[in-house]
Amino acid sequence: MKVRIPKHREFVIAIDENETRQEECWDKLQQIVTDYEKEGKSVYTPTFIEDNEEKVKELQKEYKFTYTIELK
Repeated sequence: MKVRIPKHREFVIAIDENETRQEECWDKLQQIVTDYEKEGKSVYTPTFIEDNEEKVKELQKEYKFTYTIELK
């Protein structure tokens, strides 16, 4: 049997070790995903990155982290 797993893109986030509010930042990033799922979508939705990148950029202004977008 063959199974084809679709590729998808995902955010890879690295929070600066000197950021004192790491847990708070992580919670807010998780909230973005939770809110997105409440809309009936998932991280595997083809437009996940486009739909949420501005929100991630806004959090990036407040917290010290970097991110890349990788194809998995």
